[in-house]
Amino acid sequence: MAVYLICYLASYILARFGHYLISGLLLLAAAGWLYMEDYRKYKNLIHLRGLFSLFWVGGEGLACLKLSSLQTDWSNMTWFCLFLAYIGFWLVFEILVRVYGSGYDGYGRWRSFSGDSRPVFAMICGLTVLSLGCFVAEAVILGYVPLFLRGVPHAYSEFHLTGIHYFTVSCVLVPSLTVLYVHMRNGRGSERLLLAALVMTAISLLIPILCVSRFQLVFAVLLAAFTYISLQKLFHPGWLFGLFVVMIPFYLILTVARSHNIEYLNGIFEMKNASMPIFVSQPYIYIANNYDNFNFLVGALPGHSFGLKGLFPLWALSGLKFFFPQLINFPIYVDKTELTTLTLFYDSYYDFGWIGVLLFSCILGAIAYILVVKLREMRNPLGYLLYAQFAAYLMLSFFTTWFSNTTTWFYLILTGIMALFYHLRASRW
Repeated sequence: MAVYLICYLASYILARFGHYLISGLLLLAAAGWLYMEDYRKYKNLIHLRGLFSLFWVGGEGLACLKLSSLQTDWSNMTWFCLFLAYIGFWLVFEILVRVYGSGYDGYGRWRSFSGDSRPVFAMICGLTVLSLGCFVAEAVILGYVPLFLRGVPHAYSEFHLTGIHYFTVSCVLVPSLTVLYVHMRNGRGSERLLLAALVMTAISLLIPILCVSRFQLVFAVLLAAFTYISLQKLFHPGWLFGLFVVMIPFYLILTVARSHNIEYLNGIFEMKNASMPIFVSQPYIYIANNYDNFNFLVGALPGHSFGLKGLFPLWALSGLKFFFPQLINFPIYVDKTELTTLTLFYDSYYDFGWIGVLLFSCILGAIAYILVVKLREMRNPLGYLLYAQFAAYLMLSFFTTWFSNTTTWFYLILTGIMALFYHLRASRW
């Protein structure tokens, strides 16, 4: 932690004097050091605090490089809030470790479970059929499939029907369920069932492609990878890199399918180096500009919403937003209208300012500790899917306000329902 504090203070001072390159590199180095410290202690490639350290602090480091003309100097309050977002998480996690223990004994996680794979197979089939049926319904009612449209850059964002689309995108959970099924099957059982599960997985991955949703495709693969890693004692990081390389062509194809050409994207990104290749500038902006959107919020917000903004999933899932539209009538503050991705702590600041950021950070740290400790003793396989989801949200903490996002809570509720289904059916089949 001392290394982080020193690097953060130095980065702040250097940024104030316009030394953006060194400022950013210091935070990137701190992010790598923090991740390696947790990996060294727990030998867990997807340790939740390690992931949050690497990607939250690392994303902040990228933002400090100021490679785009959109980026401006951050206010003191922004620096303070970004610091609180990390320090609250880290300290709560560390305090709980010292009081209750880390839950690890030579990385002796419980992996001997096999369980009953039949309920999981039923979930794979049921969820895929439900998702595919909802996708077909949306395509028929809306009259198009985004992948087959040309010259309509935002067709993918308009391809949804209220309520139905949640079930359409639930296909992202299927690959993780297949990982669990294969692990629990352990070479036993019908080969036909295994083939059927793989076909269902292929269909579930095809749906995001047809929707031209890069995020849903990446998220599905990421969840499956994290679920697999959480079940393994040894996992070589090189395999993750290989998976990343395999995903690049699909990402680029979907970018083209969105009718976003390079000139269009470069016009939005406003990179200082106009010759920077798009495969560098696009991920950079999608990470770095979110911190600048937070800084824009800090400077532009006229007053706090005191919990109403963060409770959007409640207003949406309960239907209250249709009867009381004022519950969701909160403008979004971003530095450019085309770049609307935000950080994990955007809504917590929107609601309660820096106090909200600190409180939310502490809550996340406590939840992360519980999941890390419980990982070694999980008996219900859906617990691994829950861990994978939380790991993905912390890894992508620079990307959006996950826990005030309705889809996130839909996934969590669906995971809970499937966990209950497994608990009730596993002993009966």
